[in-house]
Amino acid sequence: MAIKYYATTAKNRSVDMTVEEFKEWLRLFDVDNDGRISREELRRAISSINVRFSGWKSGRGIRYADGDGDGYIDADEVDKLAEFARTSLGIRIVS
Repeated sequence: MAIKYYATTAKNRSVDMTVEEFKEWLRLFDVDNDGRISREELRRAISSINVRFSGWKSGRGIRYADGDGDGYIDADEVDKLAEFARTSLGIRIVS
């Protein structure tokens, strides 16, 4: 599975992953298991792949993907977050 490889090769962000693998990877950072990704959880995920300015970029990611404005990324918003990850974080997400 690409996700396991992806998580262990943090400096190599050119590893391809599917949207489903991206979602599974994000779930690793859902520390409170509420099914949503908070800004702090997203910061930890971004930081784990050695992206600079993870705090700032996590805020941008939340604002970009959070359609209902509650400050969290829920299951309905993860596809939008995947788009952000692809365009702004350099994560290669394939169909």
